[in-house]
Amino acid sequence: MKEQIQEKFRTLYGCDGEMFASAGRINLIGEHTDYNGGYVFPGAIDCGIIAEVKPNGTAKVRAYSLDYDEFVEFGLNEEDKPEQSWASYIFGVCRETAKRGGKVEGFDTVFAGDVPLGAGLSSSAALESTFAFALNYLFDNGIDKFTLAKIGQSTEHNYCGVKCGIMDQFASIFGKSGSLILLNCKTLEYKYFPFNPKGYRLVLVDSCVKHELASSAYNKRRESCERAARAIARNHPDVEFLSDAKRVWLDEVRSEISEEDFIRAEYVIGEVQRVLDVCDALERGDYETVGEMMYQTHFGLSRLYEVSCEELDFLNRLARKCDVTGSRVMGGGFGGCTINLVKDELYDGFISAVKEQFTARFGHAPKIYDVVISDGARKLE
Repeated sequence: MKEQIQEKFRTLYGCDGEMFASAGRINLIGEHTDYNGGYVFPGAIDCGIIAEVKPNGTAKVRAYSLDYDEFVEFGLNEEDKPEQSWASYIFGVCRETAKRGGKVEGFDTVFAGDVPLGAGLSSSAALESTFAFALNYLFDNGIDKFTLAKIGQSTEHNYCGVKCGIMDQFASIFGKSGSLILLNCKTLEYKYFPFNPKGYRLVLVDSCVKHELASSAYNKRRESCERAARAIARNHPDVEFLSDAKRVWLDEVRSEISEEDFIRAEYVIGEVQRVLDVCDALERGDYETVGEMMYQTHFGLSRLYEVSCEELDFLNRLARKCDVTGSRVMGGGFGGCTINLVKDELYDGFISAVKEQFTARFGHAPKIYDVVISDGARKLE
């Protein structure tokens, strides 16, 4: 992929630029907790975005997507937002960098990625983080890594229509090979956890059902959580996010909020605790507890948060039948992947059963991705 990018860059622009990359991410546990100020437990993976970038001495950005075989040119003012959705991410990073006092001038770029689109591995955060890191380096802005992650998040909010939390961008920027990150999304305190589960493998099963995070369904769930948090805060003023609330405090306001808002909040409060339980279990080497927490998360996402789908529920049930240690829908939901913690000796049988039974049930084969925890945003030599 790197060589293809370099060849296209020379063809388009007649010179060489500098190479940058950032990663997609998995999240072992902690789904829909980030925008609720809770804990998440992600890691960067060995799939991501690579971009070649070079300032061009103008006030225009010239960008070519190798994956879409599409070229776009746009200015750097607010009214210059391009129509193409992929280009809006790059434009948004330029604008959000400038809003924070960073220097942004015109540049040429060619980029490509190997993050499976629509699988819940956050190809968008990888794209944002690649360009946030690149612009910071090329224009010597000295912006810290926390702010680079926030630039990506604000790009989603202000230019792409998704009111996401900070997790995806944080993992793409801060990712570290061989480690997961326990992140408090309220305080941005974080801790690296070495992750090398001997005797187990992490594998993603992609349902090939495209999820649409920009749909109103995602933002509606955030609004439910915010209403529940406000109701709880009337009795407990220190509650800023649902992550601050105790389960009994939610019961206190059950008659004051809708049943839908109640079950959304019930899931989130439970999920915040599950993340901490998984961290404790990992420190003990207790992968059975880790797996059971993953199954509980899937139940909550399916029945309470209602972001699963028939294909993902099928994969989760099949994992149980195959004695997989842990399995759950990963990402925002509405399609995408399950993430599975599988004993080495059960791996081949599980994958075989998944391919055969899923294909028979839904008429198309799932895709399988073995997870390798990798580094986040970086300059390539």
